Amino acid sequence: MPLIRRRDALAGLATALLAPTLVAAPAFAALAPDDQALVDRAIAYLDAISSVKARFQQSNGNGGTGDGTLYLARPGRARFAYDPPSGLTITCDGRTVLVTDSTRGTFQRLALSSTPLAIFLAEHIRLDKGAHVTRVDRSPGGFSVTAQGSRGLGNGQIVIYFSEAPLRITGWVVVDAENKLTRVTLGPLTPIATPPASFFTQPTS
Repeated sequence: MPLIRRRDALAGLATALLAPTLVAAPAFAALAPDDQALVDRAIAYLDAISSVKARFQQSNGNGGTGDGTLYLARPGRARFAYDPPSGLTITCDGRTVLVTDSTRGTFQRLALSSTPLAIFLAEHIRLDKGAHVTRVDRSPGGFSVTAQGSRGLGNGQIVIYFSEAPLRITGWVVVDAENKLTRVTLGPLTPIATPPASFFTQPTS
């Protein structure tokens, strides 16, 4: 089974993980009061996240898969470490996003402010005026929020999944403008001591 490639990693994590913040656009969504209440709960929950880690599983429509561990230290810092044999690591030090592929000896730098990651890593979750919350769906033990039309999604959409007891994000599905699908399943977020600054600037531990 093929591994997740660098482009898919960016689409699936460095963009998709941030996309949960797109629920914070109630001005663009005509939601019923009970649906809006769920969106408000999701925003408050995301805004309260500080230093955490979680396991993730990622897959896409091409059959690519990848597992790894993500670390967040809000505000500003993040690290997405894919398990071997993948050589991918994505780090953010609060200003710059660095995508490193150690197996190919390549890297890519992006300004944090130019990516949707800036929204999620902000001190407080901000409204994204380009987002449009289109629906809230309930399922046994949880709910999901669908958003579309953000700068991180183009003309695509994302469905973000939450459990109810306890409230936590459990994953998301991104469908891009070309109808390509990326699915991420997220394990429980575990509070951790804030790692040193170097942990968010270097591709290896």
